[in-house]
Amino acid sequence: MAGRKKPLVVITRKLPDQVETRMRELFDARLNVDDRPMAQPELVAAMREADVLVPTVTDRIDAALIEQAGVNLKLIANYGNGVDNIDVASAAKKGITVTNTPNVLNEDTADMTMALMLAVPRRLVEGADVLSEDGKWPGWSPTWMLGRRIWGKRLGIVGMGRIGTAVARRAKAFGLSIHYHNRKRVAPKIEDELEATYWESLDQMLARMDIISVNCPSTPATFHLLSARRLALLQPSAYVVNTARGDIIDEDALIRMLQDGKLAGAGLDVFEHEPAVSPKLLKLAAKGRVVILPHMGSATIEGRIDMGEKVIINIRTYFDGHRPPDRVLPLKV
Repeated sequence: MAGRKKPLVVITRKLPDQVETRMRELFDARLNVDDRPMAQPELVAAMREADVLVPTVTDRIDAALIEQAGVNLKLIANYGNGVDNIDVASAAKKGITVTNTPNVLNEDTADMTMALMLAVPRRLVEGADVLSEDGKWPGWSPTWMLGRRIWGKRLGIVGMGRIGTAVARRAKAFGLSIHYHNRKRVAPKIEDELEATYWESLDQMLARMDIISVNCPSTPATFHLLSARRLALLQPSAYVVNTARGDIIDEDALIRMLQDGKLAGAGLDVFEHEPAVSPKLLKLAAKGRVVILPHMGSATIEGRIDMGEKVIINIRTYFDGHRPPDRVLPLKV
Protein backbone atom coordinates (compact mmCIF):
# COMPACT_ATOMS: atom_id res chain seq x y z
CA MET A 1 0.00 0.00 0.00
CA ALA A 2 3.01 2.25 -0.50
CA GLY A 3 2.14 5.71 -1.82
CA ARG A 4 -1.43 5.49 -0.59
CA LYS A 5 -3.02 6.84 2.54
CA LYS A 6 -3.22 4.12 5.13
CA PRO A 7 -6.77 3.25 6.21
CA LEU A 8 -7.76 4.24 9.73
CA VAL A 9 -8.38 0.99 11.60
CA VAL A 10 -9.99 1.19 15.04
CA ILE A 11 -9.47 -1.92 17.19
CA THR A 12 -11.91 -2.20 20.07
CA ARG A 13 -9.92 -4.49 22.40
CA LYS A 14 -6.30 -5.33 23.25
CA LEU A 15 -4.89 -7.90 20.81
CA PRO A 16 -1.62 -9.87 21.04
CA ASP A 17 1.43 -7.61 20.70
CA GLN A 18 2.53 -9.39 17.52
CA VAL A 19 -0.81 -8.63 15.86
CA GLU A 20 -0.95 -5.03 17.03
CA THR A 21 2.60 -4.36 15.85
CA ARG A 22 1.83 -5.67 12.37
CA MET A 23 -1.35 -3.60 12.21
CA ARG A 24 0.61 -0.49 13.14
CA GLU A 25 3.07 -1.24 10.34
CA LEU A 26 0.38 -1.69 7.71
CA PHE A 27 -2.44 0.63 8.77
CA ASP A 28 -3.18 3.78 10.68
CA ALA A 29 -4.18 1.55 13.59
CA ARG A 30 -5.77 2.93 16.73
CA LEU A 31 -5.21 0.47 19.58
CA ASN A 32 -7.07 -0.11 22.83
CA VAL A 33 -4.06 -0.39 25.12
CA ASP A 34 -6.18 -0.46 28.30
CA ASP A 35 -8.30 -3.39 27.02
CA ARG A 36 -11.42 -1.72 28.40
CA PRO A 37 -14.63 -2.52 26.51
CA MET A 38 -15.76 0.51 24.53
CA ALA A 39 -18.87 2.26 25.78
CA GLN A 40 -21.64 2.92 23.28
CA PRO A 41 -20.66 6.57 22.66
CA GLU A 42 -17.07 5.44 21.96
CA LEU A 43 -18.27 2.86 19.45
CA VAL A 44 -20.42 5.47 17.75
CA ALA A 45 -17.43 7.84 17.50
CA ALA A 46 -15.22 5.05 16.14
CA MET A 47 -17.75 4.09 13.46
CA ARG A 48 -18.18 7.69 12.36
CA GLU A 49 -14.44 8.18 11.93
CA ALA A 50 -12.87 4.85 10.97
CA ASP A 51 -12.33 3.25 7.58
CA VAL A 52 -12.27 -0.16 9.28
CA LEU A 53 -13.69 -1.27 12.61
CA VAL A 54 -12.19 -4.37 14.25
CA PRO A 55 -14.69 -5.42 16.93
CA THR A 56 -14.82 -8.56 19.05
CA VAL A 57 -17.58 -10.70 20.54
CA THR A 58 -17.94 -8.20 23.40
CA ASP A 59 -19.07 -5.44 21.00
CA ARG A 60 -22.74 -5.34 19.98
CA ILE A 61 -22.77 -3.84 16.49
CA ASP A 62 -26.51 -3.60 15.97
CA ALA A 63 -28.66 -1.88 13.35
CA ALA A 64 -28.90 1.37 15.34
CA LEU A 65 -25.14 1.60 15.66
CA ILE A 66 -24.55 0.77 12.00
CA GLU A 67 -27.01 3.49 10.98
CA GLN A 68 -24.67 6.03 12.61
CA ALA A 69 -21.60 4.86 10.68
CA GLY A 70 -19.67 7.50 8.79
CA VAL A 71 -19.24 7.52 5.03
CA ASN A 72 -15.66 6.28 5.36
CA LEU A 73 -16.54 3.05 7.15
CA LYS A 74 -16.32 0.36 4.51
CA LEU A 75 -15.31 -2.74 6.46
CA ILE A 76 -16.15 -4.37 9.79
CA ALA A 77 -13.41 -6.97 10.24
CA ASN A 78 -14.66 -8.99 13.19
CA TYR A 79 -11.98 -10.49 15.42
CA GLY A 80 -13.92 -13.69 16.01
CA ASN A 81 -15.24 -16.81 14.39
CA GLY A 82 -18.92 -15.94 14.75
CA VAL A 83 -20.73 -12.79 13.72
CA ASP A 84 -23.73 -13.05 16.04
CA ASN A 85 -22.57 -9.75 17.59
CA ILE A 86 -23.01 -7.94 14.26
CA ASP A 87 -26.17 -7.13 12.31
CA VAL A 88 -24.75 -8.30 8.99
CA ALA A 89 -27.92 -7.49 7.03
CA SER A 90 -27.92 -3.86 8.22
CA ALA A 91 -24.25 -3.54 7.36
CA ALA A 92 -24.90 -4.84 3.84
CA LYS A 93 -27.72 -2.31 3.34
CA LYS A 94 -25.30 0.42 4.39
CA GLY A 95 -22.68 -0.83 1.92
CA ILE A 96 -20.36 -2.08 4.64
CA THR A 97 -18.54 -5.38 4.16
CA VAL A 98 -18.32 -7.76 7.15
CA THR A 99 -15.60 -10.38 7.62
CA ASN A 100 -14.75 -12.86 10.36
CA THR A 101 -11.91 -15.23 11.29
CA PRO A 102 -13.14 -18.78 10.64
CA ASN A 103 -11.34 -22.11 10.89
CA VAL A 104 -8.48 -21.05 13.15
CA LEU A 105 -10.04 -22.05 16.47
CA ASN A 106 -11.36 -25.49 15.60
CA GLU A 107 -8.69 -27.47 17.43
CA ASP A 108 -8.53 -25.15 20.44
CA THR A 109 -12.30 -25.26 20.96
CA ALA A 110 -12.35 -29.02 20.44
CA ASP A 111 -9.62 -29.40 23.08
CA MET A 112 -11.71 -27.44 25.59
CA THR A 113 -14.83 -29.43 24.72
CA MET A 114 -12.98 -32.65 25.41
CA ALA A 115 -11.61 -31.21 28.64
CA LEU A 116 -15.13 -30.44 29.88
CA MET A 117 -16.33 -33.83 28.70
CA LEU A 118 -13.76 -35.37 31.04
CA ALA A 119 -13.98 -32.84 33.86
CA VAL A 120 -17.69 -33.18 34.57
CA PRO A 121 -18.19 -36.98 34.78
CA ARG A 122 -14.80 -37.51 36.48
CA ARG A 123 -15.38 -34.66 38.99
CA LEU A 124 -12.00 -33.08 38.32
CA VAL A 125 -12.81 -29.64 39.70
CA GLU A 126 -14.31 -31.10 42.87
CA GLY A 127 -11.17 -33.15 43.38
CA ALA A 128 -8.90 -30.16 42.86
CA ASP A 129 -10.97 -28.14 45.35
CA VAL A 130 -10.50 -30.78 48.03
CA LEU A 131 -6.73 -30.35 47.86
CA SER A 132 -7.07 -26.59 48.10
CA GLU A 133 -8.87 -26.94 51.43
CA ASP A 134 -6.14 -27.59 54.02
CA GLY A 135 -6.49 -30.79 55.95
CA LYS A 136 -9.83 -31.90 54.52
CA TRP A 137 -8.61 -34.78 52.34
CA PRO A 138 -9.09 -38.01 54.31
CA GLY A 139 -6.96 -40.05 51.92
CA TRP A 140 -7.82 -42.61 49.28
CA SER A 141 -10.95 -44.72 49.70
CA PRO A 142 -12.60 -47.21 47.30
CA THR A 143 -15.95 -45.40 47.37
CA TRP A 144 -14.89 -41.78 47.69
CA MET A 145 -15.24 -39.17 44.88
CA LEU A 146 -16.65 -41.67 42.41
CA GLY A 147 -17.38 -40.33 38.96
CA ARG A 148 -18.55 -41.87 35.71
CA ARG A 149 -16.52 -43.64 33.01
CA ILE A 150 -16.75 -42.07 29.55
CA TRP A 151 -15.21 -45.00 27.64
CA GLY A 152 -17.99 -46.84 25.82
CA LYS A 153 -20.55 -44.07 26.24
CA ARG A 154 -22.56 -42.50 23.42
CA LEU A 155 -21.70 -38.91 22.44
CA GLY A 156 -24.29 -36.87 20.56
CA ILE A 157 -22.77 -33.90 18.71
CA VAL A 158 -25.16 -31.06 17.83
CA GLY A 159 -23.53 -29.41 14.82
CA MET A 160 -21.03 -31.50 12.89
CA GLY A 161 -19.06 -28.70 11.29
CA ARG A 162 -15.30 -28.32 11.57
CA ILE A 163 -15.35 -27.99 15.37
CA GLY A 164 -17.86 -30.79 15.81
CA THR A 165 -15.75 -33.05 13.62
CA ALA A 166 -12.61 -32.17 15.59
CA VAL A 167 -14.48 -33.04 18.80
CA ALA A 168 -15.60 -36.35 17.29
CA ARG A 169 -12.02 -37.33 16.41
CA ARG A 170 -10.88 -36.71 19.97
CA ALA A 171 -13.87 -38.43 21.49
CA LYS A 172 -13.45 -41.51 19.31
CA ALA A 173 -9.89 -41.87 20.62
CA PHE A 174 -11.35 -41.88 24.14
CA GLY A 175 -13.61 -44.79 23.26
CA LEU A 176 -16.87 -42.89 22.80
CA SER A 177 -19.44 -43.93 20.21
CA ILE A 178 -20.03 -40.98 17.86
CA HIS A 179 -23.52 -39.80 16.95
CA TYR A 180 -24.45 -36.47 15.41
CA HIS A 181 -27.27 -34.21 14.25
CA ASN A 182 -26.59 -31.67 11.54
CA ARG A 183 -28.49 -29.76 8.86
CA LYS A 184 -27.09 -32.28 6.40
CA ARG A 185 -25.01 -35.43 6.60
CA VAL A 186 -21.27 -35.13 6.49
CA ALA A 187 -19.26 -36.77 3.73
CA PRO A 188 -19.35 -40.59 3.77
CA LYS A 189 -15.58 -40.79 4.23
CA ILE A 190 -15.84 -38.74 7.44
CA GLU A 191 -18.70 -40.90 8.72
CA ASP A 192 -16.62 -43.99 7.97
CA GLU A 193 -13.51 -42.57 9.65
CA LEU A 194 -15.42 -41.70 12.80
CA GLU A 195 -17.84 -44.63 12.64
CA ALA A 196 -20.45 -41.93 13.19
CA THR A 197 -24.21 -42.40 13.24
CA TYR A 198 -26.32 -39.63 11.69
CA TRP A 199 -29.64 -38.67 13.24
CA GLU A 200 -32.00 -36.61 11.10
CA SER A 201 -34.19 -36.14 14.18
CA LEU A 202 -32.50 -34.19 16.97
CA ASP A 203 -35.21 -35.32 19.39
CA GLN A 204 -34.51 -38.98 18.74
CA MET A 205 -30.77 -38.52 19.18
CA LEU A 206 -31.08 -36.58 22.44
CA ALA A 207 -33.16 -39.31 24.07
CA ARG A 208 -30.48 -41.95 23.47
CA MET A 209 -27.20 -40.21 24.34
CA ASP A 210 -25.00 -40.24 27.44
CA ILE A 211 -23.23 -36.96 26.61
CA ILE A 212 -24.41 -34.07 24.43
CA SER A 213 -21.86 -31.65 22.95
CA VAL A 214 -23.18 -28.39 21.47
CA ASN A 215 -20.98 -27.24 18.58
CA CYS A 216 -23.32 -25.41 16.19
CA PRO A 217 -23.24 -21.66 15.44
CA SER A 218 -25.59 -19.17 17.06
CA THR A 219 -28.21 -18.08 14.53
CA PRO A 220 -31.91 -17.21 14.76
CA ALA A 221 -32.60 -20.84 13.80
CA THR A 222 -30.51 -22.25 16.66
CA PHE A 223 -31.75 -19.92 19.41
CA HIS A 224 -32.86 -22.25 22.25
CA LEU A 225 -32.37 -25.20 19.94
CA LEU A 226 -32.01 -27.18 23.15
CA SER A 227 -35.31 -25.95 24.53
CA ALA A 228 -36.99 -27.04 27.75
CA ARG A 229 -38.93 -29.64 25.76
CA ARG A 230 -35.80 -31.05 24.16
CA LEU A 231 -33.76 -31.02 27.36
CA ALA A 232 -36.52 -33.05 28.98
CA LEU A 233 -35.83 -35.80 26.44
CA LEU A 234 -32.38 -36.42 27.93
CA GLN A 235 -31.75 -39.30 30.28
CA PRO A 236 -31.21 -38.37 33.97
CA SER A 237 -27.71 -39.86 33.66
CA ALA A 238 -26.78 -37.60 30.71
CA TYR A 239 -24.28 -34.74 30.64
CA VAL A 240 -24.44 -31.56 28.53
CA VAL A 241 -21.33 -29.72 27.31
CA ASN A 242 -21.54 -26.35 25.54
CA THR A 243 -18.54 -24.54 24.04
CA ALA A 244 -20.49 -22.85 21.22
CA ARG A 245 -22.83 -20.04 22.31
CA GLY A 246 -24.94 -19.76 25.44
CA ASP A 247 -28.24 -18.90 23.77
CA ILE A 248 -28.36 -22.23 21.92
CA ILE A 249 -29.53 -23.77 25.23
CA ASP A 250 -32.49 -22.57 27.28
CA GLU A 251 -30.31 -21.86 30.29
CA ASP A 252 -33.16 -21.48 32.78
CA ALA A 253 -34.54 -24.88 31.77
CA LEU A 254 -31.08 -26.44 32.04
CA ILE A 255 -30.66 -25.02 35.53
CA ARG A 256 -34.03 -26.36 36.66
CA MET A 257 -33.19 -29.84 35.40
CA LEU A 258 -29.84 -29.80 37.21
CA GLN A 259 -31.47 -28.57 40.40
CA ASP A 260 -34.13 -31.28 40.21
CA GLY A 261 -31.61 -34.06 39.52
CA LYS A 262 -32.98 -34.69 36.03
CA LEU A 263 -29.49 -34.36 34.52
CA ALA A 264 -26.20 -35.75 35.81
CA GLY A 265 -24.24 -32.58 35.12
CA ALA A 266 -23.08 -29.96 32.63
CA GLY A 267 -19.89 -28.34 31.41
CA LEU A 268 -20.35 -24.77 30.19
CA ASP A 269 -17.81 -22.41 28.67
CA VAL A 270 -20.51 -20.01 27.44
CA PHE A 271 -23.64 -18.49 28.96
CA GLU A 272 -26.90 -17.12 27.64
CA HIS A 273 -26.42 -13.64 29.11
CA GLU A 274 -22.63 -13.43 29.34
CA PRO A 275 -20.65 -11.87 30.77
CA ALA A 276 -23.38 -12.21 33.40
CA VAL A 277 -23.45 -15.70 34.92
CA SER A 278 -26.59 -16.89 36.68
CA PRO A 279 -26.15 -17.06 40.48
CA LYS A 280 -28.01 -20.37 40.29
CA LEU A 281 -25.26 -21.76 38.05
CA LEU A 282 -22.63 -20.55 40.49
CA LYS A 283 -24.40 -22.41 43.30
CA LEU A 284 -24.60 -25.56 41.19
CA ALA A 285 -20.90 -25.24 40.42
CA ALA A 286 -20.12 -24.95 44.14
CA LYS A 287 -22.01 -28.21 44.66
CA GLY A 288 -20.11 -29.94 41.86
CA ARG A 289 -23.14 -30.24 39.57
CA VAL A 290 -21.61 -28.17 36.79
CA VAL A 291 -18.17 -27.07 35.64
CA ILE A 292 -18.24 -23.50 34.39
CA LEU A 293 -15.48 -21.60 32.58
CA PRO A 294 -15.28 -17.93 31.49
CA HIS A 295 -15.45 -18.40 27.69
CA MET A 296 -11.94 -19.87 27.44
CA GLY A 297 -12.54 -22.32 24.59
CA SER A 298 -10.50 -20.41 22.02
CA ALA A 299 -8.04 -18.83 24.44
CA THR A 300 -4.64 -19.93 23.16
CA ILE A 301 -1.80 -17.65 22.10
CA GLU A 302 -1.54 -19.46 18.78
CA GLY A 303 -5.25 -19.11 18.10
CA ARG A 304 -5.37 -15.41 18.92
CA ILE A 305 -2.41 -14.68 16.64
CA ASP A 306 -4.00 -16.70 13.83
CA MET A 307 -7.20 -14.69 14.26
CA GLY A 308 -5.26 -11.43 14.01
CA GLU A 309 -3.50 -12.57 10.86
CA LYS A 310 -6.86 -13.34 9.27
CA VAL A 311 -8.14 -9.87 10.18
CA ILE A 312 -5.06 -8.32 8.57
CA ILE A 313 -5.47 -10.38 5.39
CA ASN A 314 -9.13 -9.37 5.13
CA ILE A 315 -8.30 -5.68 5.52
CA ARG A 316 -5.41 -5.75 3.04
CA THR A 317 -7.40 -7.73 0.49
CA TYR A 318 -10.31 -5.30 0.71
CA PHE A 319 -8.14 -2.21 0.24
CA ASP A 320 -6.28 -3.88 -2.60
CA GLY A 321 -9.60 -3.93 -4.42
CA HIS A 322 -10.42 -7.62 -4.01
CA ARG A 323 -13.09 -9.56 -2.20
CA PRO A 324 -11.88 -10.48 1.31
CA PRO A 325 -11.51 -14.25 1.73
CA ASP A 326 -13.64 -14.32 4.88
CA ARG A 327 -16.52 -12.11 3.80
CA VAL A 328 -19.79 -12.87 5.58
CA LEU A 329 -23.06 -12.45 3.68
CA PRO A 330 -26.47 -11.85 5.29
CA LEU A 331 -28.48 -14.97 5.99
CA LYS A 332 -31.29 -15.60 3.55
CA VAL A 333 -34.64 -15.75 5.29
